[in-house]
Amino acid sequence: MEVTRIAQRKIYEQIADQIKDQIVSGKLPPGHKLPSTRELTERYQVGRSTMREALSMLKAMGLIEIRQGEGCFVRSMDDPEVEVPRFEHLFTSMEAVVELLEARISLEVANAGLAATKRTDVDVAALEAVLSDMDSERGTETVGEKQDMRFHLTLAQATHNSIMVKLLETISAQVELTIRETRRVRLYGNKAIAGQLWLEHKAIADAVAARDPERAQAAMRRHLIHVEEEIMKSIRRKG
Repeated sequence: MEVTRIAQRKIYEQIADQIKDQIVSGKLPPGHKLPSTRELTERYQVGRSTMREALSMLKAMGLIEIRQGEGCFVRSMDDPEVEVPRFEHLFTSMEAVVELLEARISLEVANAGLAATKRTDVDVAALEAVLSDMDSERGTETVGEKQDMRFHLTLAQATHNSIMVKLLETISAQVELTIRETRRVRLYGNKAIAGQLWLEHKAIADAVAARDPERAQAAMRRHLIHVEEEIMKSIRRKG
């Protein structure tokens, strides 16, 4: 793949634009596997976190698919599967951020109820494993964010509805980008907040395990309203 040296502000956006242009032009065809994150950081001469942000943006646009343990692959522009929104310019205003967070609450509350109805013992064990990792690794910002995303994706998978999973992946990627665009909301850097978030995730998992959809939905709503409040407070402080 072709690379142009980057040397300006918002580097991850410029990298994403370069790769996007190559996908749209056909230079990177559907199914093509991108180089590893490590290799890309060396080619663009940027940090790994910057490269991950660029890849997250491409994922949010619907241009690439990130497969756990396999890498990043170019998606077909004519993908026959369900078309999910491409939120390329969603964080242009406070109103847009609020709408994004509202959409996430609606989707994830529905996921919690559906997971409580359709979950298997394997799903319950998977949620418990994430909670265990979250607890043991509490207090580390990057790890905390990763485990948080893993919990919500595991819950979506417990719905056994592939469309719900795809919608969550898209919205989660855009929420992550929005947080970065607002100079990072440090939820897991605060031990008190991190501890409260763990308890909220535990309440959701317990309700799903108990096959109680109403309790699962209520627990998810409380959790995401708390997260929304922390995000909005941070945005206002730094705005």
